[in-house]
Amino acid sequence: METLTASFFVRIASSIRAGYPTNMTDPIALVDRFGRRHDSLRISITDRCNIRCFYCMPEHDAEFLPRSGVLTFEEIERLAGLLVKRCGVRDIRITGGEPLVRRDCVDLIRMLARIDGLEDLSMTTNGMLLRDHAADLRSAGLKRLNVSLDTLDEATFVKIARRPGVDRVIDGIDAAIEAGFESIKLNALAIRGLSESELVGLVRFSIEKSVTLRFIEFMPLDSDRAWKSKDVLSGDACLKLLSEAFGDVTPTGRENPSAPAETFTLRCDGREGTIGIIRSVTRPFCGDCNRLRLTADGGLRNCLFSQSETPLRDAMRSGCDDDKLIQKIQQCVGEKHAAHGIDSDDFRPPERAMHAIGG
Repeated sequence: METLTASFFVRIASSIRAGYPTNMTDPIALVDRFGRRHDSLRISITDRCNIRCFYCMPEHDAEFLPRSGVLTFEEIERLAGLLVKRCGVRDIRITGGEPLVRRDCVDLIRMLARIDGLEDLSMTTNGMLLRDHAADLRSAGLKRLNVSLDTLDEATFVKIARRPGVDRVIDGIDAAIEAGFESIKLNALAIRGLSESELVGLVRFSIEKSVTLRFIEFMPLDSDRAWKSKDVLSGDACLKLLSEAFGDVTPTGRENPSAPAETFTLRCDGREGTIGIIRSVTRPFCGDCNRLRLTADGGLRNCLFSQSETPLRDAMRSGCDDDKLIQKIQQCVGEKHAAHGIDSDDFRPPERAMHAIGG
């Protein structure tokens, strides 16, 4: 029998909060030293993208992984299956770069959707190629979509993405709605000096399309290392602007304890809409974080802002068996810090930019 230590009760509480059985005899439970259980995995399938958003990657001369360095679909399937079947991962989100630039991406979705025990399979996309792939993604087993949309104005879109194409994104959103995904959310970064003029239009658009809109505080993940805290349009500032435009903005809590967004309802022209505020900088949610990230070249990260990774690609290619892979995964989880530390004087952004880590 396990000794009834304080850490034991922390683990029990964590499991109850996350909805897990309290039988803690499973040695593969991905619980870190702070009692956080990790049941959500983000898999980046490419570091390439068809636009060049300034908060994510350089405009020119981006260095990409060689094709041979990127995980194959079979390697992704192996790691995903291992984490779901033996480590308790419940949901997987596919990211990039832009995942839809990876050839035959729909085939990977079909492979992952067949994994026994996986409860949710979703994707984050910039929407540029979504019009051509939405129906196939849905039929392959993708359940939910997040689409990045910072503006409805083409000139502002070009300023952010450094490529044209907002109409293509909107067409992609329409195609996704028609395809019948269980959930579609729009993600908009909140950047001071840019987003103030975009918030109201985006809210109206989201209500018109009957989708959820989320504002995400600008984070230090740009490849140019130009981020400054003064550039963050805080969640409080967003709510103030929305209250001035729409009146009452009513808090409705979080979808679940590990969800990053605080949700709110508001009304526009007689219709109710739902928005989310992700205060990743001013009010981080690290204490409830349940996420792991797998980079396109097989690096397992326990935090978006981690300074280190656990290399799983080379381990697999050198013949590492599943038990040893799990040991490496457990070690990665065990090294996770209490918080990302953006507000610390000695904070350093990760060596990789956002497109290379995975959104």
